[in-house]
Amino acid sequence: MTKKKLSQAEVNIGMVGHVDHGKTTLTRALTGIWTDTHSEELRRGITIKIGFADAEIRKCPQCGKYSNSPVCPYCGAKTKFERRVSFIDAPGHEALMTTMLAGAALMDGAILVIAANEGVMPQTREHLMALQIVGNRNIIITLNKIELVSKEKAIERYHEIKEFVRGTVAENAPIIPISALHGSNVDILLAAIEEFIPTPKRDARKVPKMLVLRSFDVNKPGTPPEKLVGGVIGGSIIQGKLMVGEEIEIRPGVPYEEHGRIKYEPITTEIVSLQAGGRFVNEAYPGGLVGVGTKLDPFLTKGDLMAGNVVGKPGHLPPVWSELRLEVHLLERVVGTEEELKVEPIKRREVLLLNVGTARTMGLVTGLGKDEVELKLQLPICAEPGDRVAISRQVGSRWRLIGYGFIKD
Repeated sequence: MTKKKLSQAEVNIGMVGHVDHGKTTLTRALTGIWTDTHSEELRRGITIKIGFADAEIRKCPQCGKYSNSPVCPYCGAKTKFERRVSFIDAPGHEALMTTMLAGAALMDGAILVIAANEGVMPQTREHLMALQIVGNRNIIITLNKIELVSKEKAIERYHEIKEFVRGTVAENAPIIPISALHGSNVDILLAAIEEFIPTPKRDARKVPKMLVLRSFDVNKPGTPPEKLVGGVIGGSIIQGKLMVGEEIEIRPGVPYEEHGRIKYEPITTEIVSLQAGGRFVNEAYPGGLVGVGTKLDPFLTKGDLMAGNVVGKPGHLPPVWSELRLEVHLLERVVGTEEELKVEPIKRREVLLLNVGTARTMGLVTGLGKDEVELKLQLPICAEPGDRVAISRQVGSRWRLIGYGFIKD
């Protein structure tokens, strides 16, 4: 067990909040890794794709402070390993909310980052509501960029945040002032993570299930055919474990055309390698990002084509749905807009955006009932009856959260 903990993260912690409030800088302060690596991210200075970065949390037995270093930076003593965690850096831009929701499905806890110089912003509200919709209650709030404001302004922001979270899942969340840029109070944040974001109970004996967030073709251009390797799928295991050499099934699978219509077919393949925490392993468990090397044609996995699929043991995965019946719970107000717009009832023939796990699809409303809605899906999804679905509606030029639902059998 100790060996597994050292090599793989035990818990996924989301880094969420409004664009440019310092999520990626804070991730780097906690892990030493800059998660914006996509060329467009580097050019624009914002997170576009979900980023993952692991860190060891260590405690000094001498001074009691937390850090990610084997040697205590405060007193020089040798630190004790507590656990390895994975930070999920989610995009804060309003146009990328559906990407954030996909990442939220993998989060066991979250750090809501609020910049002291700006305070609560529209996407702060939207991200907190997203956490509430996916059922995430393990939340820490950081008041970042305190180096930019006076002590009086920081105290004022604190009271604004307390009012903002009243009546939400974050009502009792700790609020920690930090400077991610200068590394101030990072030790206090790490201590709060240990106290407020526990490792979920895992049962490795359960049938494995993994949600796919990314997929890649890792072959370099010009690689000769005899040296090509199979496609790689990346995501997080939510139950059970995966092992090298095992056969796996992927649902909904790959699209094909039949009589002019696009259908999806589940596919099976073999695990040829597993990577977790930057290391190759023989077994992978829940927690952190897991890279699964397969025998799939890399054409099928390039450019995140497999994102939204579910991986597991053949014959033991949830059903695939092309139509859904949802028990619907609408919010009072549209989340993420400057104005407090009222959520209007769902209408027949309306097109909604649905997020289920890491999958997203469009749904055409074909039927309405009391607190129920029936939808025909543009892309099929693999999910269990009872799974939670985030519902968004197009308001102006953006998709905005308007509620959530549960899949009915």
